Amino acid sequence: MATDTQLDLNAVLPEALDERDACVQRLTAGLQAREGVMSAHVKQGDSVAQLCVHFEPDVISLQRIRELAMSLGARVDSDFGHLSLDVDGVSRLAPAQLLEQRLRNAPGVVEAHVSATGSVRVEYYVDRTSEQAVRELLERSGTPPRASVPRTTEAAEVGEPAAAAPKAEALKKGEHHDQKHGGVFGERSELIFAILASLTLAAGFLLGLSSAVADGVSTALYIAAYFFGGYYTLKEALQSVRAKRFEIDFLMLVAAAGAAVLGELAEGALLLALFSIGHALESYAMGRARRAIEALGELAPTTAIVRRDGTEQEIPVEEILLGDTVIIKPNTRIPSDGFVIVGRSSVDQAAVTGESIPVDKAPLDPQAPRSEKDVPAESRIYAGTVNGPGALEIEVTRLSKDSTLARVVRMVSEAQAQTSPTQRFTDRFQRVFVPAVLILVVVLLFAGLVIDEPFSATLYRALAVLVAASPCALAISTPSAVLSGLARAARSGLLIKGGGPLENLGTLRAIAFDKTGTLTLGKPELTDVAPAAGIEESELLNVALAVESQSDHPLAAAIVTAARARLDGTPLLKAGAVTSITGRGVSAMIDGEEIHIGKQRLFSEVDGAPLTGEITETASRLEASGRTTMVVRRGTRYLGVLGVMDTPRPSAARVVAQLRQAGIRRMIMLSGDNQTVADAVAGQLGIDEARGDLLPEDKVKAMIELRAREDKVAMVGDGVNDAPAMANATVGIAMGAAGSDVAMETADVALMGDDLERLPFAVNLSRRSSRIIRQNLWASLGVVVFLIPATIFGFVGIGLAVLVHEGSTLLVVANALRLLAYREPKTTLGLEAPTPSDEHVQAAS
Repeated sequence: MATDTQLDLNAVLPEALDERDACVQRLTAGLQAREGVMSAHVKQGDSVAQLCVHFEPDVISLQRIRELAMSLGARVDSDFGHLSLDVDGVSRLAPAQLLEQRLRNAPGVVEAHVSATGSVRVEYYVDRTSEQAVRELLERSGTPPRASVPRTTEAAEVGEPAAAAPKAEALKKGEHHDQKHGGVFGERSELIFAILASLTLAAGFLLGLSSAVADGVSTALYIAAYFFGGYYTLKEALQSVRAKRFEIDFLMLVAAAGAAVLGELAEGALLLALFSIGHALESYAMGRARRAIEALGELAPTTAIVRRDGTEQEIPVEEILLGDTVIIKPNTRIPSDGFVIVGRSSVDQAAVTGESIPVDKAPLDPQAPRSEKDVPAESRIYAGTVNGPGALEIEVTRLSKDSTLARVVRMVSEAQAQTSPTQRFTDRFQRVFVPAVLILVVVLLFAGLVIDEPFSATLYRALAVLVAASPCALAISTPSAVLSGLARAARSGLLIKGGGPLENLGTLRAIAFDKTGTLTLGKPELTDVAPAAGIEESELLNVALAVESQSDHPLAAAIVTAARARLDGTPLLKAGAVTSITGRGVSAMIDGEEIHIGKQRLFSEVDGAPLTGEITETASRLEASGRTTMVVRRGTRYLGVLGVMDTPRPSAARVVAQLRQAGIRRMIMLSGDNQTVADAVAGQLGIDEARGDLLPEDKVKAMIELRAREDKVAMVGDGVNDAPAMANATVGIAMGAAGSDVAMETADVALMGDDLERLPFAVNLSRRSSRIIRQNLWASLGVVVFLIPATIFGFVGIGLAVLVHEGSTLLVVANALRLLAYREPKTTLGLEAPTPSDEHVQAAS
């Protein structure tokens, strides 16, 4: 069902007034490019303009629309609250769908999604309802919030973070919830009832074989089997009927009651016993997927040693404050995000980034910037990672609830509640199929008008068809595979935001890469200084240093570092009025002369002396060898050309080859560098096509064109500069998302480590997930196609039908759980891609 959501445009884009504004056009076009967004446009209200987004909540969430709007340079308004938590009492798809319907029907709720593992995500109007009202609804529904600290609670208007409850208190509450809502035997009550149903059924059958035992004993045992096998089935069926839903549980009860009426107590008891066992095992399987995700959250320790007021004290991690100094002992888990200030060690980061070998850590230079985005990787520390042999002292940069690990757990849990394309297909199929089956059963009840048979035989056949046609396996086939795939990805340093990206990544055939920082190291070096005839090298470097020292561009940093080293002792110039010319270069003033530094293209667009033949020839020669060139002009004089090279990542060519083996047919590189440099780098790496001289808006146009040509295409970038292009891709993939808020929020898939080699693993895992989803889909449909005619013509009775029915359900669930144990395949390149450390795999299993 689509939902209209209106956002105040003055809050989103303060300077935009109508649809003709370029920022508004970029925002609406970027949103409309996303699957699930039906339209996005600006409409003029009585006093202010508003952005109206028409979207399908089952395909894309309101929270995701917010993230995409932010990645496109907007700030979304504050009319909505967002609540994400886990609940008890939901461990299968049917209860999840029932709870989802109740939440969506609640006043003030915009959208709600509930996964089969009990992960709940709710978006609501803050002026019409509240977090407390949602929690009370969950309690009344018999699905109280699970005993843990809420992952996310935000009302954007207020902007207040949720209070974190102490873990000990949460666990204590959890025990109470287990006893109150789990049943007599706690969470295992349903499984124990299923076993008792099976035992009483078996005892009744065996005793019935003996003539020495009265028939009443077997009958009593069959009735007991009905009770134990039907208790939870009846409980859920009544809840469904009250919500005006007729689920599979109801159909099974009808079939079991019909069998009892026909005197087939044994078959009815068998139906309920097997159905209850299937329910219990399905809950167990969903619990496996849930525990794989919960294990990530348990990687962070519960306490930390903090130095305060000159003394060391051990405190709960919830009490750690920003700026605290935390002492990390050798071979212990790290409790919070931060950076090293004292000590050297190696840290196993597999829990967060998926890196297979420990990473060396060193203290941050005391003179270096301490803002989080500027801390180099060799000093950055993440909660949940494992320290090696050396003692460390770190300065905390994030609270425990905001750590990278906590945010990964939260995002993966929220991703569970998003439906995949195949799941949406199966949901639509069931909406048509189930009524059709009920009509068929009613028609079969009148078979006695056509063929000569007693009504008891007709009723038995109709009930057998009812059992055979129940799409249990079909309903669980996709969610179980998606949940297992998401959990396996998270265990290896991959954040995949839902079944949609998981399936799309597994079916696409084209990938576009940003060049700088993605295929290359992103750390360019000044390799060539070519002064023009009659110009001293020192003047060329001095002018470049004066201007570029006021820029934060990576190329500028390379020039500044090299120029300072070469000009040691030389009096330095000072530049003023420095102005960036987007995508072209920079201008400034030195001693009253205008300075221009940038691409050759810049000098055909600004006033002044045209490029000389010497400068053009030098720049072309350097570009042919893969250099990025910058021409320097002072007044009317061309001082020369600077050549900077950003070297390809050592693993880039190998990754490209592995992606081809994984089935990616076409790979394209998008770069702001000139075409010659782009072609040189693409040639080294084996990229099919390179597009250079692209401005940010050009990359967006390129992505739209590629999608039209290739149908589905992924965009791999850093999640910051490439956010608009990633928003227009089928799947946006961000590298180095650990420590980068923007990358984690804007990407559909985030490679937590700054390691391109995680990309083939992500594609292969998605391919395997897609295959398993298809296998499950065809297996579940195949069983239904076989059983319906078999029961209609009397070849299969109720007992065998339910046995095959429940067997197929367990088969698809077991097939899906194989994803939890997925390991990267060996390549034919003579190398094997790295896998997570054994310790990490064991911790997360």
